Amino acid sequence: MIPGRQILTPDDLTHFLESPACTELMEFLTSLNDSIIGVKTTDDIEDSQIVSQLLQVLENVKQTNDSTKPIETNSRFGNPAFRDFYDTVEEKLPVWIADFVPAENIQEVATYLQNSFGNRKRIDYGTGHELNFLAFLLCLHKLQVIKPKDHCALVIHVFFKYVSVMRGLQMTYWLEPAGSHGVWGLDDYQFLPFLFGAGQLRTHKHLRPKSIHNAEILEEFSKDYMYFGCVRFVNSIKSGSLRWHSPMIDDISAAKSWEKVNLGLIKMFRAEVIGKLPIMQHFMFGSLIAFSGGSMSGDMAHGADDNECDHGCSDHSQVYAFGQEFPDCCGIKVPSAIAAAKAEKDASSGPRNAFSRPIPFD
Repeated sequence: MIPGRQILTPDDLTHFLESPACTELMEFLTSLNDSIIGVKTTDDIEDSQIVSQLLQVLENVKQTNDSTKPIETNSRFGNPAFRDFYDTVEEKLPVWIADFVPAENIQEVATYLQNSFGNRKRIDYGTGHELNFLAFLLCLHKLQVIKPKDHCALVIHVFFKYVSVMRGLQMTYWLEPAGSHGVWGLDDYQFLPFLFGAGQLRTHKHLRPKSIHNAEILEEFSKDYMYFGCVRFVNSIKSGSLRWHSPMIDDISAAKSWEKVNLGLIKMFRAEVIGKLPIMQHFMFGSLIAFSGGSMSGDMAHGADDNECDHGCSDHSQVYAFGQEFPDCCGIKVPSAIAAAKAEKDASSGPRNAFSRPIPFD
């Protein structure tokens, strides 16, 4: 079964938020989060066979990225070579997952994984694509391919590997932040690494949310805790203080405990990711993650029309104010801060690291 879009209107979204599909998605997320409380990224965690297989799939994606070189361009927007990468992965994914996904579910499961790498047409990436990776894992859970005992390794090894792969894609093809402001204030692309990273720190006796303002702590503990790694990555490509370029991260640092941060981010995920129409209007439902909302037929339901957005504005001649819920694909394109950092490096004299001199926040 090929999943299709079902959330077309605010009413559809309201019904989804009250549906069993939403409940099982949030329960799965909470279970993953609970499994890594107090666990370091560097802890010795045994991988089951399915975890090893998932890591191999992500390694295949990484190798495809490495072998698909970006096109030389002076633009700071998404590199068109991403479409070649995307097409190659789309062709090979069914084969890569065939060893652990039942044949009758391969097409459906592959759709979620494919959509987790970004949008082919717009060459962008955001929380909606990240949500698709969570949905991919949920499908495997519902197929009983992964078990509760795998959850810790799924987050620490598989999900964090996915984040690493996505950073590679962002740096190779300069993926644009999806929508008008990326991830609703955390960083341009991701949400869940912050959520899981806060879960890792919930039981830490000494490190506090305000510790993110200490550069030495970020450097020392970024390999052990994903939250610190995420903040350090943001700081490496944007200049100025967190208050300026990442105000939400700065606000969160005032919380008294990591438990408050972690639980707050779970609530925020429901409200600001799966609770937002611009994200969920692109999410697809099938037999494994089932929901019946609006009806959309043919290619449009399955996201197969690559030539124009869903709203008939292929040339984007109608520019909508940012903040409007629909349509979200229109408006001024947002360049990649990673691309700007690379441009800064190329414009500088002498050999320098791409992130040795942060550039102003776009």
